[in-house]
Parts: sequence; structure tokens; C-alpha cells
Amino acid sequence: MTGLCRRLLTVLVLGCGLTLAACGGDPTPGTFAVPAGSGASGADGEVTPQRLAAPAYTLDTGDRLRVVVFRHEDLSGEFEVDGSGAFAMPLIGQVDAAGLSTRQLEQRIAERLRDGYLVDPQISIEVLNYRPFFILGEVNQPGQYPYASGMSVINAVALAGGFTFRARENAIAVQRGGSGAPQVVVTADTPILPGDIIRVPERFF
Repeated sequence: MTGLCRRLLTVLVLGCGLTLAACGGDPTPGTFAVPAGSGASGADGEVTPQRLAAPAYTLDTGDRLRVVVFRHEDLSGEFEVDGSGAFAMPLIGQVDAAGLSTRQLEQRIAERLRDGYLVDPQISIEVLNYRPFFILGEVNQPGQYPYASGMSVINAVALAGGFTFRARENAIAVQRGGSGAPQVVVTADTPILPGDIIRVPERFF
């Protein structure tokens, strides 16, 4: 093999080796692959609506209850959860209700009555009137409204007189759990719960 051929063969081998190293080796330090769907907003700045969790209903201020103590009409009655999250019953006095489901409240009352009053108390609780929800921002009549079972965001908007002409209808947010809870952008058919705060933002022309 002549000297020229040897040199050409050496160049080809080195070139192939560098190509294989570039294809199969680690990425160059300081470079990163950007994962698809990393959360960048679109060119128009729209926010994708999310699914809002709907946990089991828990009681709070403003809920009106019917408490039935079977075979004891003198202990039964209608009660409203006050600003402290409690209400008062005969014999046992103040009962803390905020944050409890109706089932949990039944158990709490039964335990209190079992402690020195009744042998085997049987309790039933029904929510007569739910606490209101709130809708704020770009609706014609913002404010506080009574809750009805099965309501959705668009029902709430209709109850508040509909959108104003400035409303950004595709960016409605709901706060669930009080004014300090995070705002979640939702769709118009999202169910709402008592105590929810619905916010309709203003659009930019």
C-alpha cells in the first residue's frame, strides 16, 4: 500500500470514529433537552382551564341544619352554623360543626349524648339551606347568591345577570376553600359548591 493510500485510510477511520462518538456519547455539558408541554403559554396568552376537585361537602358558617335525635323530639330541631362554625343543642350545648361532613357531625353529637345522657343515641342530619356562593368581577350583578344543588359556573353567571361586555369569558377562576385558596381557571360547566368564590376577569381590548 502506498503512503498516499495509507494517509487516506487513516483520515476515513478517524472521521468515522468522531461521528460515532458524537452520536452515542453524552450531551455536551450545558445543553438540555426541553420536555414537550413544559407549560409555556400560547402566543395569545390564554390559560388552559383545569379540573377543579370536588371533595365531599363539609359544613361551615351559614349552613342551616335539621338535627333529628330519634325518640327524643325535645332534643331535635333546626340549627344554623354561626360565625364561629358551631351551634348550640339542648343538653350538650355548643357543637363544633365547621369542616365536618354530616356523617361526622352525626357521630360527634352521638358521642356527646352518649356521655351521660342517652344510652344509644341515633342521630340524623339534613342540610336545609346551604351557605351562599360569591361571584365577583365582570358580571352585571356581582355579589352573594344562595346555592342550589347541581349548580355550575354558567348557572352562577346567569344568576348574576350575565357577563358584562368587558368579561374575559374563557378565563373564569374559582376559589374553593376561602379567599386565601388558590384561584383555578375552570370551564363554564364546572360544578360549584357552597362557599365558592367565582371571579370573572376583565379582558384587554
